Amino acid sequence: MKDELLEEQAAEALSPEEAPAKKKRAWKNPLKGKKKKWLILALVAVAAGGLAASKLLNTPKAAAADTTYTTAAVETRNITNSLSSSGTLQPADSYTVTTLVSAEILSDTFEEGDEVTEGQLLYTLDSSNASSSQTQAQNSYTQAQKSYNSAVKAKYPTADMSGSVSEVYVNNGDSVSAGTELLKIVGDNNIYIDFLFTYVDNSAFYVGQTATIFINGFAGTTTGTVTAVSNGSTASDNGRMLTTVRVKATNPGLVTSSYTATAVIGSYSSYGNASIKVSASSVITAEASGKVSGLSWLAGDTISDGDRICTITGDSVDDQIDNAKISLSNAQTNLENAQDTLDDYKVTAPISGTVVTKTAKAGDKIEGGSTGTLCTIYDLSYLEMTMSIDELDISQVEVGQTVEVTADAVEGKTYTGVVTKVSVAGTTSGGITTYPVTVRIDETDGLRPGMNVDAEIVISSAEGVLAVPSGAVNRGNTVLVTADSPSAANATDQEAPEGYAYVEVEIGVSDDSYTEIASGLQEGDTVAYIQTGSSGMNMMMGGMPGGMTVTTVGGGPSGGPGGGGMGGGPMG
Repeated sequence: MKDELLEEQAAEALSPEEAPAKKKRAWKNPLKGKKKKWLILALVAVAAGGLAASKLLNTPKAAAADTTYTTAAVETRNITNSLSSSGTLQPADSYTVTTLVSAEILSDTFEEGDEVTEGQLLYTLDSSNASSSQTQAQNSYTQAQKSYNSAVKAKYPTADMSGSVSEVYVNNGDSVSAGTELLKIVGDNNIYIDFLFTYVDNSAFYVGQTATIFINGFAGTTTGTVTAVSNGSTASDNGRMLTTVRVKATNPGLVTSSYTATAVIGSYSSYGNASIKVSASSVITAEASGKVSGLSWLAGDTISDGDRICTITGDSVDDQIDNAKISLSNAQTNLENAQDTLDDYKVTAPISGTVVTKTAKAGDKIEGGSTGTLCTIYDLSYLEMTMSIDELDISQVEVGQTVEVTADAVEGKTYTGVVTKVSVAGTTSGGITTYPVTVRIDETDGLRPGMNVDAEIVISSAEGVLAVPSGAVNRGNTVLVTADSPSAANATDQEAPEGYAYVEVEIGVSDDSYTEIASGLQEGDTVAYIQTGSSGMNMMMGGMPGGMTVTTVGGGPSGGPGGGGMGGGPMG
């Protein structure tokens, strides 16, 4: 049977004319059922695998010559890794000045383009109606304050003068009503008497001289002291010459102003009866009904103005305080509202800056609310812009980084900015998330709010370093060099296409086009790589015999820093 099969294969190799007629034969398959089915599947699989291996292993070696490499010399370059974005300039701060009140503008103090400072008066509006309301509110508050003070004093009676307690009229626990006397206060415990002396020259008396006093109605005498002597003698109605001498003495008892007295000073007796003057006194009375508590004063105690005498307890006095407190609070709120409303008629600058628009002037009648716009102020002390940074790059941005800013409106000039804020709230659109980064620009000569600018954040940079095209760096940090390159002497064991060698390198800063080679290459080396397109990468697997065509999805230098696919070199 083997011989018959060989004959059939030989006949198929001949031309139709040369091929002998096939012998008809009966073929009997010895396999039956499931065993037959599985055997057929196995034979098919083995045949397919063999065919693939045959094509892979028997590819002509000359096919490697079909791979086109791009070569580049290792060179010295400056490399900058940066992130860029565009944006619109905004002022450091801006404020649209409005008013909530409707009135006529009486005056304004500025013009468009002027510099103003925070708190500066900008407009004065007619506030005649508001002033009247504020005056009424002030009067109501004053009255409510008096009522509250009276209610508190009714519950907590206090001394209205300093002096001594002369009498106490009630005790703790006593029930009192409004007008009940609580205690009496006198200024001091002295009496003062002005004595007259006839036909005696004032030189006969002096301050500090002792005087013997006779009080009518009191037995015995009391001693006093001269405190003042008149400057000269005067004539009385009947023509007598009189000298006045003032004497002070301790009150010997309950002497009041209804008493009179005479005195002897030195060898002279006073003329007539002189009236006695006592210190000022005050009787403290209850101003509300209730029970007395907390009373601790005794006759003779020294008391000061404002000292609490006692506490009057009871529902009546407590209700009086509560009602007075509510009235005072309402009056205070009304007064504050009236004052705030009055303040609205004087419009001041909310920020310092430049007036960029002025929409109202003196003589205009302004309507309060959303339509009551008066002017707009920009703080131009610096400008700001917002960059939109991709989620893959935002981790490289931080506050304090330097930003280079250019504007088409200002040709040939680059401004320096600084990152002041990196937001954690991103915006997603089309499956891509970006994060706003705020940039502040202090030197703004030539720039204005609203201008479109381009900004670049320098992440890292290197000057005068060895560099190769980023596409020449493969995954694993290897580079394919020509066999005649000096660094080919340091080739790795990795199989390379004929005429080339793989060299391990240490990379540094990388931009979109070039990558720094910190070590592993030297000047005079030539690297080789397959040029890739922007939307994909078709390359030959240079390390495989014959070269295998591989398609890698994604653009850019895949093997370089930041690349996500296979390396751009022949052996990705």
